[in-house]
Amino acid sequence: MARRCGITGKGVLTGNNVSHANNKTRRRFLPNLQETSFFSDVLGTSLQLRLTTNGIRTIEHNGGLDAFLLGTPDRKLPEEAQTLKRRILRAQAKKAAAAAA
Repeated sequence: MARRCGITGKGVLTGNNVSHANNKTRRRFLPNLQETSFFSDVLGTSLQLRLTTNGIRTIEHNGGLDAFLLGTPDRKLPEEAQTLKRRILRAQAKKAAAAAA
């Protein structure tokens, strides 16, 4: 499982540990990933996502998962989020077609 946020795309960064004697050893800065579930109103189900805390706050700030994905352009979303967005758009179109018929 990749250490990358499914919404923001944040991943692992590298740098140095610097000791008091100014010795430098390589280290990794890992993103703060959390297993969370969001409810999608359009799909009618709960979705399990692995997001950073910043990604969770972004979704909540924008009014939920559906509102965030539909309001964000595809070029700003990682591939995982784009597939989820397409799934939501298909379900939305199916509901609109059923309501019109």
